[in-house]
Amino acid sequence: MLFDVARPDAAGRVTARPLLRALGWTPGLALHVDVVHAAVLITPAPDGAHVVGTRQELPLPAAARHFCGIAPGDPVLLAALPGRDLFVVHPSHTIAAVLADLHARILEESR
Repeated sequence: MLFDVARPDAAGRVTARPLLRALGWTPGLALHVDVVHAAVLITPAPDGAHVVGTRQELPLPAAARHFCGIAPGDPVLLAALPGRDLFVVHPSHTIAAVLADLHARILEESR
């Protein structure tokens, strides 16, 4: 699993060149975009409604951004899973909640 951080532009695109290279995804590749557990999942799909952009950016459709609470300029955690040919976009508030829980457990165990 590979990670990066990005900020969606006003059109909801995120640039992710190193992760796309690791996946072997090139501009024009058709994509399927779905939302699962408040994360945006992106996979290649011959009949996909979206594509990798010419500047190696990924689309985050408005409905997916709205459902996940992602606004333009908000930091998002990008995760590429090359073995599964999958790209996941996590909103920052989800990452903050996961880390808050982890840190609470760490602090509790260190007492």
